[in-house]
Amino acid sequence: MTTTPATLLAALESADMLEVDGLHAWQFNLDTELLAQLSAGSADAESPQHALLSIECIDGRVARRWQFSLAAVQAARFDAASDSWNLADDQATHQLKCFSAICADNSDDQDGANDPT
Repeated sequence: MTTTPATLLAALESADMLEVDGLHAWQFNLDTELLAQLSAGSADAESPQHALLSIECIDGRVARRWQFSLAAVQAARFDAASDSWNLADDQATHQLKCFSAICADNSDDQDGANDPT
């Protein structure tokens, strides 16, 4: 059983891929400088309006881009029914799902019989 992070920011920090409005996007960026300022407590009064999350994906032949401010990410609410976060930009409310990659051992040796140690 997995647990849902308490905030969208926590979910984004561990995500490898996103789904925004039904479109898969692995090209996304969190503004690490803004995150460092928040962590250090040195963010200024205008920080909530700065773009924290940028997402880009291809929808057919059309490049789609979204930018969400720190305030929008902080205001996002989790919807358990759709297993997604609802967050808004200047034009609309969007559904965002965060995915983390599954890591596994690439070794063919399952029982460790060939382990030289």
